[in-house]
Amino acid sequence: MTHRLLSTTGLGLLASTLLASAVAAQDITIALQDDPDVLDPHRGNSYVGRLVFNSLCDKLVDTDENLNIVPRIATEWSWNDDNTVLTMQLREDAVFHDGEPINADAVVANLDRAINLPESQRSGELASVTGYEATGEFTVEITLEGPDATFLSQISDRAGMLVSPASFDTEASGAAVCSGPYSFVERIQNDRIVLEKFEDHWDADNYHFDTVTYQPIPDTTVRLANLQAGDIDFMERPAPSDKETIDADEDLVFEMIPGLGYYGIVFNSANGERSESPINSDPRLRRAFELTLDREVINQVVGLGIYSPAYQPFAPASFAYNPEFDGGGRDVEAARELMAEAGHETVSFEITYANNSLMQQLFELVQAMSAEAGFEVTLRPVEFAAYLSEREAGNFDAAQTGASGRVDPDGNFYRYLGCEAAANPGRFCHPEMEEAMLAARTVTNDEERKAYYDQAQEVLHAEIPTIYLYYTPNYYAYTADLEGFVPYPDGVIRLAGVTLNEE
Repeated sequence: MTHRLLSTTGLGLLASTLLASAVAAQDITIALQDDPDVLDPHRGNSYVGRLVFNSLCDKLVDTDENLNIVPRIATEWSWNDDNTVLTMQLREDAVFHDGEPINADAVVANLDRAINLPESQRSGELASVTGYEATGEFTVEITLEGPDATFLSQISDRAGMLVSPASFDTEASGAAVCSGPYSFVERIQNDRIVLEKFEDHWDADNYHFDTVTYQPIPDTTVRLANLQAGDIDFMERPAPSDKETIDADEDLVFEMIPGLGYYGIVFNSANGERSESPINSDPRLRRAFELTLDREVINQVVGLGIYSPAYQPFAPASFAYNPEFDGGGRDVEAARELMAEAGHETVSFEITYANNSLMQQLFELVQAMSAEAGFEVTLRPVEFAAYLSEREAGNFDAAQTGASGRVDPDGNFYRYLGCEAAANPGRFCHPEMEEAMLAARTVTNDEERKAYYDQAQEVLHAEIPTIYLYYTPNYYAYTADLEGFVPYPDGVIRLAGVTLNEE
């Protein structure tokens, strides 16, 4: 797989890391767009949660800024001849925040928990795993039911994060007992999450903050005002309209790189009574609704030119992307004709979404556009945790959806539309699409995998369980005193080598 998403070189990160090593530890406050859900990597299911987990919980492997798989707890690994058995060698100097050792038994216990915990959000990501055992104190053998081209990328995120087995049977006091460079201190819902440096972390010398505080601030204007006032040091996802203001402020930095994710609208295909509404019962109505949406206008009005229009789950940089599935744009008359064919002059439904200023602007525009064809859309903004729980409970007609982006295209697709996928709130399940998505996991050749994804996309665009609106770059604003930050295509904020110059 070839990726050309980042121009940042490893030399810049190395230089900043060497410089930072001589700097005394400090504190940093990071503003998030939403308040994360549960702080347990096996149960968590939000993008903002991933931002916290990267400091709180270590994992078997990671990705670098060029999307290569690189060591973390696992220092080396190898496959057997038919790519069904993965042997991983673990580092011998890692411990959990409770002092328990990270060894092969701990990794086996975590795989078992991630797969079998009733409320696990990782079971679908590890669906190909059929066995795991400790073959030495620091050697793990993982057996798959067949070749799985996605497996290493799966365990480079929450599926590969490690929680202390000694804490499995205890009620977590705000967060799981993890293994990352920072340990949990406190959480006040919708106010802050505080972590402190874990001095016994195997890479502690590369992390320079005494504390890391995450503050959920849904309003982009308030986030920026806090940054300008010096109350926070770093914010993710500033409003695109604020880029000019940030660029003009010599005390601030705006940074953006291409990402792997998207935003869109998911429909309730089969999750409770609301799946029986007209919009969810007839793909012609969903297609008509899609035809009312002008993605270029969304890009210019909401994204100010930085939100590239999306018609599929794969960004153009992905080998799975196929331009043949990109649509032809807005056509209100064609939308009305499809509605008439389906027996409807008007169609009413509700869109549920997280209550932040960006999503409010997006869905007000969607509401206005679709009204021209006879869609009567009610907007339902709710607090972020409620948005997640309402979707899971099936209490929605349509809802905001999005993917922050994964290294492997499977993470942008099966995770959200697979029959057994944890992040499939609409419970969409189509046998032909399922077969094609799973088949794409079993081959390693990109062209063969793309052929399977093309088959799956044929079903996707016929059934329209999700409408993709735009691809999301990863963009941030932070104080000019911050040094050493390197943005990654997966959008995760990594604090290794980062310092604050407070002279």
